[in-house]
Amino acid sequence: MRQFLRVILFCMVALILWGCPYESPYGIDTTELEDIDESLLGSWAAFVPKPCYEGQYKEDPVEIIFSKNTDQEYNVAITGFIDELKPYKVIANDSIKGTAFISTVSKKQFLNAFIKGKMYIAEIKKDKNSLSIFCLSEHFTSKYIKSSSELRKAIEFHYKIATSPSYDDYFVLKKLRKLD
Repeated sequence: MRQFLRVILFCMVALILWGCPYESPYGIDTTELEDIDESLLGSWAAFVPKPCYEGQYKEDPVEIIFSKNTDQEYNVAITGFIDELKPYKVIANDSIKGTAFISTVSKKQFLNAFIKGKMYIAEIKKDKNSLSIFCLSEHFTSKYIKSSSELRKAIEFHYKIATSPSYDDYFVLKKLRKLD
């Protein structure tokens, strides 16, 4: 019985650790290289599924606000659907705040979001009416990343070989609509 409990506990810990967003002390680029995309500035909102028990389905509103910090850097604020993020200690008052800049890797745009001393990497996809933000999951690479250039190479390699990119399902914002 004790062995069975150990196996169950191990599986639960593995699932919890498997579902974390990728965080790093490094961004894809060491400094901001690309100018901000003026079309991103403003408030974007969507309803996102909230984790529920027993097959229930619930959605909560989320808003992300991009404002200009410098010619290459955004100020970012995320509000809504954040009670589940309290254990990660990224919430200040009622929102998550940080700065971000864009990098391009393999013809894809990535947001390097610096929040509470950690860098989070997310692919951004824009079409004419919506914006989607897909945070890379912790297990997108098994390498220990020691620099921005190694992170860039790991992302290039992942997108080259993966049949589908490895996103963290709890940190995905799909089809955000501009409010302004």
